[in-house]
Amino acid sequence: MKRRHFLLSAAIASWPLALLAQPRVARIGVLFPEPLAATKSLVEALKSGLRDLGYIEGSNIVFELRSAEGRYASLRALAEELVAAKVQLIVAFGTPPSLAAKAATSTIPVVMAAVGDPLGTGLVSSLARPGGNLTGTSNLSPPLVVKRLELVKECHPDLRRVGLLVNPSKPAQAASVRAVVEASRPLRLGLAQ
Repeated sequence: MKRRHFLLSAAIASWPLALLAQPRVARIGVLFPEPLAATKSLVEALKSGLRDLGYIEGSNIVFELRSAEGRYASLRALAEELVAAKVQLIVAFGTPPSLAAKAATSTIPVVMAAVGDPLGTGLVSSLARPGGNLTGTSNLSPPLVVKRLELVKECHPDLRRVGLLVNPSKPAQAASVRAVVEASRPLRLGLAQ
């Protein structure tokens, strides 16, 4: 299953059933940190999955797409625009958009897609029971990053040094870096950052 189809399935499964049952036109806000051109396949996967459920853009569903165009500081204002547009659901791709959506509303359901560490960044109070109006998927969390490091060492027992590439502007990565640094010691691995 491709990553985007998995995210789409998770988003649809997380959508409140009461919203799907409403006969009026559903308005979905979609919030991206990067330019829309770079996220075209994600948007198409979302629309395709909803078409499979009978939701046709322009007929019974409308999408409000917002992109920060790489300017993360504008995410909060974009999330507030979606709230003002009276969307019934916000799909937020990544940790910064999810944080912006959480700050903008406590009542509109927010589906987080591909967030880093929802617990460590304060998006949810618990992974088992997120609470509030947020739900979704995580693709990078400290335990997963540590497990990946352990698997690399298991596959290459003679490995002594690994490189760690991170984006310092993404808040979820700080916790993952700390977890990898701690996990690298018992594995006797040096880290290049």
